[in-house]
Amino acid sequence: MPLRQDFATARRLARNILNSRRNRAAVVRRSFEHPLPDPGTIKIAVYFADTKVNLYQVRQWYAPLAELAATWPVAIISRAPSSVLGLWDETPVPAVYLRSVADLERFVQTQDIRIVFYVNQNAKNFQMFRYGRMWHVFINHGESDKMYMTTNQFKAYDYSFVAGDAAVDRLSHKLWDFDLKRRAIKIGRPQADHLDGELPYTPDARTVVLYAPTWEGDRAAAAYGSIATHGVALAASLLASPDHRLIYRPHPRSGVADPEYKAANETIIAAIAKANAADPTAQHVFDQGNALGWQLAAADIAVTDISAMVYDRLATGKPLLVTRPVAPEAEVDETGYLGAAEWLSAQDASDILAISERVQHDEEAQERLRFWVERHFGDTTPGEATRRFRAAISKLMKEWEKHEKLHIDDARGSEGDPFDDDDEDSAPGEN
Repeated sequence: MPLRQDFATARRLARNILNSRRNRAAVVRRSFEHPLPDPGTIKIAVYFADTKVNLYQVRQWYAPLAELAATWPVAIISRAPSSVLGLWDETPVPAVYLRSVADLERFVQTQDIRIVFYVNQNAKNFQMFRYGRMWHVFINHGESDKMYMTTNQFKAYDYSFVAGDAAVDRLSHKLWDFDLKRRAIKIGRPQADHLDGELPYTPDARTVVLYAPTWEGDRAAAAYGSIATHGVALAASLLASPDHRLIYRPHPRSGVADPEYKAANETIIAAIAKANAADPTAQHVFDQGNALGWQLAAADIAVTDISAMVYDRLATGKPLLVTRPVAPEAEVDETGYLGAAEWLSAQDASDILAISERVQHDEEAQERLRFWVERHFGDTTPGEATRRFRAAISKLMKEWEKHEKLHIDDARGSEGDPFDDDDEDSAPGEN
């Protein structure tokens, strides 16, 4: 390794260690403001073992969890100091920091946890899996056709809450000997019932375009990010149009692995600032806020990469374009919605104005969109996904009570008469 790279690596490691120490110290200071929930009160836990950079994975569940907590008290279990600090600032339900396995053990023993939700496949999930007498349920952090959505890790959970028929079909083609009928429960997209938030601009006659690309990925097969290939040209065309407003919401990890990708992201951010300075009425938005909802609902058309954002937008039933990955190794599953999606290639990115106009008003495109909305999410009538989400939880709660009663009855039955084993007339092996 060249000396310069070696020094950069050492500096990054030192910075990470320093940040970790600062975060742990901050947790100690603030823990008095966030005491543990009273013993025996928590019925549902959300297990999040990742760091703050991936809080977006649990953040999208805040509103459904808050609604749920009115019936079944909820707490988010954090295993990293950076994430719990973020959770304490944001989450509408209690968050607890359980750094060690011993901390986790004490919390589980003092609470009445019946269901544990997981939003990702962090390796530390297995430290929670060890506890029986509770349902372990994968709720994911979005619906998509990424390879991540068909990992064999689905089998580690008792149940998985999935969006709809498309998810079930996707899993059926990839997983061997997996009881989808019993273990995959369709709930739609409960988050879509909470797509609200204050607009950071004044609505007018401009066509609002949401561009929400993913990050560059950590391997060639997952290189779905479009910022460096599509984004700069796309943004330039939109920013130059007096009839359009751009909402740019890049993935928070954009540029962490690829300097070129990072530079392209910074170019778009700078171009937005320049356009707004030249015309303050344009009110283009660089969005890095925590809340996701208003962007999806407000945009007339959305442009996304192959990611959960495709399906977050699809759940609204409104027009969208999907960027075609340039990397030949990027895995694209076109057996589902992506086989019928409106694609945007890198060479056509500068023609976004004409392409978006066509997609918004083409009758065939609208018909295909309606079909795939139903295919992925079922009934998208407002409130229906929340009803299905609650119904699935209610069913698991009843199953928990049934199994718990059987466990208690078995324990009582096994106690018996402590003197039964002293029957001298019993033949060997009969006891």
